[in-house]
Amino acid sequence: MAAAVVRESSLTLERGLALLQAVADAETEAPNISDLATAIGASRAAVYRLLVPLQARGLVVRDGAKVRLGLGVLELATKVLPRLRAAALPALRQLAETTGATAHLTVAEGSEAQVVVVVEPSWTTYHVAYRVGTRHPLNRGAAGRAIGMPSGGPEWVDSSGELQPGAHGVAAPVRGVRALQASVGVVSMEPLESDRIGPQVAATAADVAEALRHSGGRGIA
Repeated sequence: MAAAVVRESSLTLERGLALLQAVADAETEAPNISDLATAIGASRAAVYRLLVPLQARGLVVRDGAKVRLGLGVLELATKVLPRLRAAALPALRQLAETTGATAHLTVAEGSEAQVVVVVEPSWTTYHVAYRVGTRHPLNRGAAGRAIGMPSGGPEWVDSSGELQPGAHGVAAPVRGVRALQASVGVVSMEPLESDRIGPQVAATAADVAEALRHSGGRGIA
């Protein structure tokens, strides 16, 4: 009897998480109940029941039959960012010092790329000051385009003047951390030798992924 209750609770939790993911992944800004029922393979009545605890915690908001993510998701995300920064900083610091360029970790948020960690080199006469929180389209700049690079293809990508005239970037995707779409990159006002810098950036991206996995990053959403 107890085992059956545990299994039922586990199934309910799994379906609730699937519903939350379906809301996040919906192509429309606010999917309706029918869309969500189809997405998770459940009845409309089941979706209504699953929404109740998600609404209570502010993770979703209902507007009639429409459902969108709530501010509770943002609150959870702000608690994840310090762990992201702590895990990425050592590798990014080494990359910045080695290349003499400003190193950064960038994550995907919808159709945009957002910079969440920046490390500037300590020994250069001048370097790019890149502000945490900076956003740009995913299809522009090395950092954004690297996030969508498929496995088995090039290990890094470079760009020149796509986001700021005269700025040069090299970036590589962070792979192997579930639910995290991110890249590691460097940016400089001087041209970068991508054949030399690229492998260093790719190796740093792998180091960041490993650090995140060891810090519990498999569950980052």
